[in-house]
This record gives sequence, C-alpha cells and structure tokens, in this order.
Amino acid sequence: MKLLRIIFALLVAFVVTIAPMSPAWAFCGFYVAKADTKLYNKASQVAIARQGDRTVLTMANDYQGNVKDFALVIPVPVVLKKEQVKVGDPGILERLDAFSAPRLVEYFDENPCNSYTRSEDSAQVPRAAAPARGVGRANEQRLGVTIEARFTVGEYDILILSAKESDGLQTWLTQNGYKIPNGAKELLQPYIKQKMKFFVAKVNLTEFEKTGFQSLRPLMMAFESRKFMLPIRLGMVNAQSEQDLIVYMLTSEGQVELANYRTVKVPSDVEIPVYVKSEFGEFYKSMFKTAYDRADRRVAFMEYAWDMSSCDPCSAEPLTPAELKKAGVFWLDQPASSSPGFRRRPPQNNGVFITRLHVRYTRDKFPEDLVFQQTSNRGQFQGRYVLRHPFKGEATCQAGEQYRRELPKRLEREAQTLAKLTGWNIQDIRKKTDIGQTGTTPWWRSVFP
Repeated sequence: MKLLRIIFALLVAFVVTIAPMSPAWAFCGFYVAKADTKLYNKASQVAIARQGDRTVLTMANDYQGNVKDFALVIPVPVVLKKEQVKVGDPGILERLDAFSAPRLVEYFDENPCNSYTRSEDSAQVPRAAAPARGVGRANEQRLGVTIEARFTVGEYDILILSAKESDGLQTWLTQNGYKIPNGAKELLQPYIKQKMKFFVAKVNLTEFEKTGFQSLRPLMMAFESRKFMLPIRLGMVNAQSEQDLIVYMLTSEGQVELANYRTVKVPSDVEIPVYVKSEFGEFYKSMFKTAYDRADRRVAFMEYAWDMSSCDPCSAEPLTPAELKKAGVFWLDQPASSSPGFRRRPPQNNGVFITRLHVRYTRDKFPEDLVFQQTSNRGQFQGRYVLRHPFKGEATCQAGEQYRRELPKRLEREAQTLAKLTGWNIQDIRKKTDIGQTGTTPWWRSVFP
C-alpha cells in the first residue's frame, strides 16, 4: 500500500511533579541506563536550531516501506532555494537522543559505621540548578497551484508549492501521483490562508541507490521567519493512535517551552527499587503514560534541559562543535549580535543550550500546531531516576543497628514511589523488593543475605 508521509508528527509529553519520597544526593551518580527513542515504536524526531529569526530544521524519516512510495508534504513559511536544503547526517539525531535521554543512575550505601554518614537532612534530592512534471502549467494555473521551486538534493526530488485553495492543491497532488489521505483537504486550508508554502519531497530512486544507505537520511532546511512553530496537524491525518514526537531544541539562550500548550517537567529525582534496573524501559513507558493521562493528555513534557558543554551524569558525551554544526547550529563562529532579533548576551561555554521536549498527541487533544517560545532560563533539568543499593556487609556499631532498622522503611518508600509513578500493583512491587505486607524484610535475610 502506498503511503503518504505528511510529517511533523508530534507527541505531547505532559508532566506531573512528584515530590521526592526519600533522600538521594548530588546531581550525579553512576549512569546505568537511558530511556531513548527506541522505547517507542513510532517516535518521530525533529531537531530545531534557532537564534533570533533564523532556524535550521532537521527531520528524521522513520518511514517503513518501499522508498519508491515515500512522499513528504510539509508547510513552510517561505520559499526555499536549493542551497537552503540539504541531506543530514543520520547519526546526529541519534547523538542528540543519547545525550538528552532520561537516565537511570545508581548509588551504593557505604558502611554506616564509617565516620562519614548521611542524614535525612543532609541527603535531600537536589533540584536541578535553577516529482514528475505532471499535467502541465495550464492545469497548475487552473487549480491555483504554483511551483515556486524545483530541485534535487541527495536522494530527494523537491518541489516548493504555493496554492490558492485546498481543493486545487489536493487535486494537483493527486494528479501528480501523491496519495492524499482522507481529511487532508480541510487541514491544508489553514496553511494556505496563512500564505505558507508547501515543501514536497519524493525519493529519486537513482540517486538513492548511489548513496549506499539502506534507509532514508534526514532532511535539513534553513530559513528565516518570525514564526517559531512546528506544523503538526497534517501529521495527524494518517494517525491511527497516539503519536510520539521528540523535539531537540538547540538555542543560544535557554530553555524552550510551548507557548500555546503547557510545558511541564517529567517526574524526576526520585528513588525507586533496585530491581527496576532490569526493567527500566518498561518503568519509563509506564511512568510517562501515567503522567500523560493525569495531565489530561494536553501537555508537553520537558525531559532534559542543559548547557551542551557538560552533563552530570553523562548518558553520552556532549556533542562536539563539529557535531553541533551538523545538527544545524550556525552561530558558533558568529558574533553574538549577528542574527536578526537576537538579544546580545555574554557567551556562555560553547553557546548551545539543549531542551528536549516529548510530545504525545492526538487530534482531539492537540488541535493547534505547536508554537514555541525561547526563554532566558538556563536552569538545568533532567529526567533522572535513582537506584540506591543497601549496604550488605557487617555493621556492628550503633549506627549499623539504626541503619538496619530504618532500611525496611526506605524500601517501602521506594515501593510506594514506584507504584505512584507507574500505577503498578504495590503488592507485586513489594514481592520484588523483599518487602512483606507489614513493610519488614524477610526474617531469613539475616542468615541468607
């Protein structure tokens, strides 16, 4: 079956703040796992590098099927020239994903008899610092469609179209071999009224064979526009269920939020039972869905916000300046005031701040395109989940006795936290954490540690 990929699929991630249930310490730890986009079957990825009115947009093509059936239709604010479009590096979005993914970290309790001990007061979880030529020109005029530009970039044949009305545009696309899903006409009209253009791409099979790649590479486009938005409504035409979108926002200022929907932080900085280490993927998916449902499925989740020059803990090394340029960052070698609309500010580190937004969307909950706004907030945040391994050695001092008495309470807090975050059955959690109905550790643990 031929598929028309009308993209800018977005997923709305919403966040319910969960207060820390038990103490942890330091915004670090041993990184052990991450919740990357591989957790989701159909997660679209978009990277947006923006400074002032200038934008470089990178779209990953998660298309499954014969490449000859691939087509992409995207509303864009301006007519793009060939030199403003290029094929991107397939590995860059993978690097952005790995660097910014929510992460699992672990600590190991030390001997409570050692001179240095942590107290409930001193070990609080810190908050993050703050195509073909078709039917001819006469027919195009009759349908109100104008081909503003035509060119080939890499394995893609690209058209930039303008249209006077959606019926004519849909007819033109259909006559030229594009399979338009039902309902597309109504969604095209608002973009036409806004005088937006349409970026249309097909695969040039001859050029694709020359690349040697097994899958389509991402498309990048650079343009200037006061509109800081991502059109998602066309992406909902083909959607049969909830869609996930991960957006990597790269700016020289600070955090990026949605202006027309709420942006909330994913639940973070909580201690969960140690056994979750082997089930982290299932944990994160359940936790995300629980938070998403609690927020009535109308919010975007912030999963990461950090200066790109560092990380703590690092789930992947920060991108190098060369990699950042491949991701569309264009201002590294420019004076701070060279971009129109950009407010002068002192340079900080490498001048790149990343915000990872996770949007899960449906047509009824996200009836509008996503509109973004930059902020000057450089506060750091990450989705971070803590495993705290109990001390298993001998501890014959008074502090050791107190540690053993308090440990069952801590394990119970961790179990309760996990149940609240995920909706999992508390009794099942207790069984996996060796906590009985009364909240005490099994009697045989004293001889079978």
